[in-house]
Amino acid sequence: MSSNHHLILESDKEHDSSSRHGSPRLESSRFASSNDHLFGLKMKKVKRKGGGRVWYQRKRVKSLVGVIGLVGFFFFVNWFMLSSLQDHGQRQKLSIVNSSSVSASVSVKGQNKREPKDLWHEPVIPASSWRPCADQRSWEPNGGNNGYLVVTANGGMNQQRVAVCNAVVLARLLNATLVVPRFMYSSVWRDVSQFSDIYQEEYFINYLTPDIRIVKELPNELQSLDLEAIHSVVTDVDIPKESKPSFYLKNILPILLRNRVVHLLGFGNRLAFDPLTFQLQRLRCRCNFHALQFAPKIQQTGALLLQRLRKHAAQPGPLDNYLVGPHKDSVVKEKGVRSAKASKYLALHLRFEIDMVAHSLCEFGGGEQERQELEAFREIHFPALTLLQKTTKLPSPAELRSEGLCPLAPEEAVLMLAALGFNRKTHIFVAGAQIYGGTQRLAALNTLYPYLVTKENLLSAAELEPFKNFSSQLAALDFIGCTAADAFAMTDSGSQLSSLVSGYRIYYGGGKMPTIRPNKRRLAAIFMKNSTIEWKVFEQRIRKAVRQTKHVQSRPKGRSVYRYPRCKECMCTTD
Repeated sequence: MSSNHHLILESDKEHDSSSRHGSPRLESSRFASSNDHLFGLKMKKVKRKGGGRVWYQRKRVKSLVGVIGLVGFFFFVNWFMLSSLQDHGQRQKLSIVNSSSVSASVSVKGQNKREPKDLWHEPVIPASSWRPCADQRSWEPNGGNNGYLVVTANGGMNQQRVAVCNAVVLARLLNATLVVPRFMYSSVWRDVSQFSDIYQEEYFINYLTPDIRIVKELPNELQSLDLEAIHSVVTDVDIPKESKPSFYLKNILPILLRNRVVHLLGFGNRLAFDPLTFQLQRLRCRCNFHALQFAPKIQQTGALLLQRLRKHAAQPGPLDNYLVGPHKDSVVKEKGVRSAKASKYLALHLRFEIDMVAHSLCEFGGGEQERQELEAFREIHFPALTLLQKTTKLPSPAELRSEGLCPLAPEEAVLMLAALGFNRKTHIFVAGAQIYGGTQRLAALNTLYPYLVTKENLLSAAELEPFKNFSSQLAALDFIGCTAADAFAMTDSGSQLSSLVSGYRIYYGGGKMPTIRPNKRRLAAIFMKNSTIEWKVFEQRIRKAVRQTKHVQSRPKGRSVYRYPRCKECMCTTD
């Protein structure tokens, strides 16, 4: 008998009113059966080459009707039982459904517990000993006398933000005058937004004037030059990832001195975090945490978003001033409105857009149709990866998942949050609306957490109209909603949004802004290792896996100062 791993929660008692609303309607789409290892579909075990962890693939079923019926049944059971997790007086049973549809169950007696005390908190004492100080300067302004540095950053809003900060550091290193960075149009993001559409351009220039010289345009005599013809265009292909300062001094400075201008085209992750001098590293932090203020229309709408997320707030949040500036006061309740308890909210970044799903090379339960769809997306947007697939033997989806290299699906995020102790009344803000699979994939989250919203739920069509078709500006609203949250949970610790948000919360949070950063390899082992597991044991293992990432640490060598600002260059200690 094959023992596949499917978490299904059953109850020995009848549900109360919280579970009488019935099952959500199941539509016959490929996403209804996604993440089969969580939702009890028939599977077969496939051993990984060389022994090690196992993975699961669906058996072929005889008819489409049979599949829909089976999926519908288990989806209903999963919803019905999972919702009982937070109910009082339930006798819970965690069941594992095997390939023969025979259940092996272990009962767990337990009452509905209060949320753990540390769920909404950081380890305050060690965390609060760090304070922001990247705004402190101890050098003279740079005249930018060696020429002009033009930078065109690629990627989405968060990648562009990092590129801007790196460009500022390069301008200082090369004694160059920085032209306000430009943003490259991407076939993935399809956004024509430029710097001034997202950030306050004048503020950026003025704030960094004591560090570098910044201009809005090249001088007239340089604008007419054919930069390609004089070999002043340097692409990301010419610059290795995370290049050291010595690379730029050796290869870029001579071009700058010869032609008076260099254009770094497609500038992304092209400057190493170490080794870098103390003052250059501090400049990097100063740019990210101080110089980049969102444009007024983003701040205004961001404040409206926070107001609706934090119903009845009596005062601004600790980060509101840095995120929405002069609009921070509009976040609080209107004068004269009857006082009520302010709502805490958890922000959840589900990095589960199609680009992430396709690039991961993982599988998510959509079968052949999903594979074809993701392959087609890769061929258009990631041709180098498609070529690599054809010429190199890459790890299988099973191996990738066992190593924690697959993004967590919404269904897995549900189990993680429930095991951590977030109850049904938790208000959750989900960043990003373009979840792969759409609302169908969010069904599990919506069922267990009815107070789940996105910016599209909270803001009207008219309020979102100025941002329509501008993905980077919409991403800025998500950045504000996540950064200001009482707690922030990520499902992919490697994404730029998660890294920037968690770093911002550390820098300005004063040790009171917790971030939940799961270890996906540990989670994969917990989800897949045991054929039977008590909910209490599952809960303990999830909490341990997350708690290990919650400790306060200074920046590891070579790691991002944007994500780990606890270092002497960015922050100071009160010890």
